[in-house]
Amino acid sequence: MGPVLAGVLQMLALIGALALAYIPLGTYMARAYSSDKHWRIEKWVYRCVGANPDTQMRWPAYLRGVLAFSAVSVLFLYLLQRLQGVLPLSLGFKAIDPDQAFNTAASFVTNTNWQSYYGEQAMGHVVQTAGLAVQNFVSAAVGMAVAVALVRGFARSRTGELGNFWSDMVRGVTRVLLPGAFLAALVLVACGVIQNFSGIHEVGQFMGGSQQWNGGAVASQEAIKELGTNGGGYFNANSAHPFENPTPFTNLFEIFLLLVIPFSLTRTFGVMVGSVRQGYAILATMAGLWIGFVGLMMWTEFAHHGPALQLAGGAMEGKEVRFGVGSSSIFAVSTTLTSTGAVDSFHSSFTGLGGGITMLGMMLGEIAPGGTGSGLYGMLVMAIIAVFIAGLMVGRTPEYLGRKIGTREIKLAACYILVTPALVLVFTAGAMALPTPAHSMTNSGAHGFSEILYAYTSAANNNGSAFAGLNADTHWFNTTMGLAMVLGRFLPMVFVLALAGSLAEQQPVPVTAGTLRTEKPLFTGLLVGAILIITGLTYFPALALGPLAEGLAS
Repeated sequence: MGPVLAGVLQMLALIGALALAYIPLGTYMARAYSSDKHWRIEKWVYRCVGANPDTQMRWPAYLRGVLAFSAVSVLFLYLLQRLQGVLPLSLGFKAIDPDQAFNTAASFVTNTNWQSYYGEQAMGHVVQTAGLAVQNFVSAAVGMAVAVALVRGFARSRTGELGNFWSDMVRGVTRVLLPGAFLAALVLVACGVIQNFSGIHEVGQFMGGSQQWNGGAVASQEAIKELGTNGGGYFNANSAHPFENPTPFTNLFEIFLLLVIPFSLTRTFGVMVGSVRQGYAILATMAGLWIGFVGLMMWTEFAHHGPALQLAGGAMEGKEVRFGVGSSSIFAVSTTLTSTGAVDSFHSSFTGLGGGITMLGMMLGEIAPGGTGSGLYGMLVMAIIAVFIAGLMVGRTPEYLGRKIGTREIKLAACYILVTPALVLVFTAGAMALPTPAHSMTNSGAHGFSEILYAYTSAANNNGSAFAGLNADTHWFNTTMGLAMVLGRFLPMVFVLALAGSLAEQQPVPVTAGTLRTEKPLFTGLLVGAILIITGLTYFPALALGPLAEGLAS
């Protein structure tokens, strides 16, 4: 079997698995967030935090809950890292430096999971499990809660109430993420991923010296790392490490995990707004972009030139021979079109255009299918923009799901799509203009610029993957990227929740002959076009200086 055919068959198998999970998981999540009953363990959590889960919140109260919980989480994780030297099971590792502790705390609380350190050489078992793994659950649950609040904004009328943040966040953990991660961890352990609390071992003599590895609760963290679209690996090599991802099957299974909730949330959206066809329209947009990006990535990586690449079956530099070009391409696209950031190959070693595709996937806003929750609310904001554009073309007041898109709504949507590009481009320009940050670049020219652009694109979009070759463990990058993560996560949430409150206060308008049918393929095509054009106009000059210049020169 040729490598191209193998890659296509893996993609088809992945699509089949996602299709089988789509309806049951999407429907289950809709019921979980709509239920009036609370589980016993959920009631215990509510008593611990002093929250009344039955209190309905308007958007300012909901936002205060999101920000307060996240701020406490940042502080707790920061202190846990600073105190690591006196904690049990620290494996002898010292406390994390202040700037790196801030960067890591901001990274995991914002669902970014950027790592400027070697996990197996810096973090002990307590920090890994009680700190990082816990944030993998709750940060993903926060994103899902905000998405559900926006869906309620479309589903409810003549009220500003969006539900209860504490109830939504806890249910996301107890009813979706914990059961899913438990089952996924069992599969991973059965397939060879390690799960223990062992210390450091010498595994042999290499080139005159010994090599040491430490164990850890890897399978359990790997499961939620992918299922919650987190991405932070137990080891520095991430999902290219055989302790995290030992076989081609586990590689495909991990891709399935990082895609299954974001895609299935479109079903949740359709069920909660009372029209599953609206959910299918959003699904078609996400799936179309994902398939197109995977096909384009495979073409760039298989379009090899020269005898060495022909014998290897593609551009194999930086890729695991266990997975090959096809599977690595699927993983790279899936992890950058979601907010996962996990890697089974190194994006800096991709072809010039291939590296540009990973960057463009993040620049779209990671909406195809995006992160757990963030992908859905990002796509719904883009749908509002597309409806507004359609309304301008026909001279009619734009409407989406029975809600008029007026001045307030379009201003909030416009602010949402402008925040992240502003962070990416301003921080990239600052890093390139100042003398010190440029010293962290391993490469010069277009590829060196791509390292900086990729880093801030990853941080501001809460992805967390790295282009490699950039020494990001400096005061400048730890601080500025930490700020980019925090602002890139919570400023958009402000606009999303304000938009949800505005929509929920409206009275639905009836469907007429002139209403744009947003469940039809025509709207799906319009939405795809709007996404690509807006992203292209925003980022094309920066892309032209980096990956496009490198790709055209090769």
